[in-house]
Amino acid sequence: MVPSRPSTPPPELNWSGWGDPSVSTVLPQRVHALLREALGVRAESPRPSSPADFTLPEPRLGADAFAAVVGFQNVRSDDEARLRHALGRSTPDLLRLRRLDASGAPDLIVLPGSHEEVLAVLRLCSERRIAVVPFGGGTSVVGGLEAAGAHYEGVIALDVRRMNALLELDEVSRLAVVEPGLRGPEAEALLGERGYTIGHFPQSFEYATLGGFAATRSSGQASAGYGGFDELLMAMTVATPVGTLRLGRAPRSAAGPDLRQLILGSEGTLGVVTSLTVRVRPVPQRRAYDGWRFPSFTEGLLALRLLAQDGAVPTVLRLSDEAETALNLAWPGELGEGGGGALAIAGYEGAADEVAARRGRATLVFEQEGAVGEPEAGEAWERDRYRAPYLRDALLDAGALVETLETAAFWSAVPSVHETVSSALRDSLTAQGTPAVVLCHVSHVYPAGASLYFTVGCAQAEDPVAQLRAAKAAASEAIMGCGGTITHHHGIGTDHRDWLPQEVGPLGVGVLRAVKAELDPEWILNPGILLPPPSGTPPP
Repeated sequence: MVPSRPSTPPPELNWSGWGDPSVSTVLPQRVHALLREALGVRAESPRPSSPADFTLPEPRLGADAFAAVVGFQNVRSDDEARLRHALGRSTPDLLRLRRLDASGAPDLIVLPGSHEEVLAVLRLCSERRIAVVPFGGGTSVVGGLEAAGAHYEGVIALDVRRMNALLELDEVSRLAVVEPGLRGPEAEALLGERGYTIGHFPQSFEYATLGGFAATRSSGQASAGYGGFDELLMAMTVATPVGTLRLGRAPRSAAGPDLRQLILGSEGTLGVVTSLTVRVRPVPQRRAYDGWRFPSFTEGLLALRLLAQDGAVPTVLRLSDEAETALNLAWPGELGEGGGGALAIAGYEGAADEVAARRGRATLVFEQEGAVGEPEAGEAWERDRYRAPYLRDALLDAGALVETLETAAFWSAVPSVHETVSSALRDSLTAQGTPAVVLCHVSHVYPAGASLYFTVGCAQAEDPVAQLRAAKAAASEAIMGCGGTITHHHGIGTDHRDWLPQEVGPLGVGVLRAVKAELDPEWILNPGILLPPPSGTPPP
């Protein structure tokens, strides 16, 4: 087939917050009152008014050598472009922008248009010892876009937005070959014209790219039905400073360890994904979303486990704990109006008869475990599923501190992880003089366990970045101590980097270093991300 591309350029991500700059959430007065009375929020935290408010250091790099590879029109050094590529969209990133801190801004933005151009840029950077930050949608929430570039000749952001084509569609195998700069909605639109979907819808879906899904081992909200991105990815092409990796020749293979798994989740530290072959399915004939309220989170967990282990699992399956249900943060438009118990969302997608059958079997399990149906809750979740980050921006503006973190554990450990991590967050923030509310929901389920997604809110301290880092460190230690993983789907970045050795052990870190030494001997790819730097000296 002839490669197809989106007909219009994608919208720019809000430079000082989340999403579409024309979309905002206005907090009702009752919410402002709740923030004052329950959390002690007193002072607002306004955003900077314009990119012109920032003063960036002069670029350390000239454009000529890169322009010879990608063309002068595809190299940018203006301050606004550098600012837009300086940070991701974690709460610490947004708080730093509010303090006019974009000290990690790259020197240049380079926009390659092909695999060959990516290879040439990586070779050039390796020869000149220039750090490279692969850049897709800019939606990292774990500090994954700010390289430790002080010991390099400079830093470039390698923005893959020009590589945004649907290259092939194999309808017999139900596979699509796509480029990494294609955003989620663009991929769905191009495939939808041909009757197919990938079915991967993380909360960052509107702005994140398919290359970013692979680099972070992303999980979508419909993972119970479609699988995580690691299950959807069948093959990939990867550019490295020393050459090309072409991985994935068949649906299964016993030809040694699966090298795709080295790239999945490597966060741009081992190579730059330049094409992906992903599974697709027919666009579902029917979609239905239900809400169910359980007497307690414990009873809801049992129902989710039964569905995950014994069949009839919905496409989307989520469960809010009592605190999240009460505040109803899952539906920003209804903040503060939730009732008691634990609210579950079950979504079904597929052929009409299949949806009816799975919905019926799941309904029996929900009712047997004491749940009461709330259809309007399912409809509200479907409508507002991508709005939570906009709510975070509004809460930050009001002077609250809001952040999320997630983990996963085996079913037997899920209750203790829920309680221990919640307590660690509350205790850390209370000790800092800012008592907090901690909310949690199950976001992804498996036969053996589930992912827990925490949201924490409190008043901002004088140094909210340090305040949040202390709380997140306490939560990370709690996760490690009670059997969870340091991250289920957000990635490592810099935020979780110090806990990776606890997760995989010193020998595991050594294996990753050995792979990096082979693929990136000058350590130019996203230095400081994922792997702790070698002790004593900066990377070679």
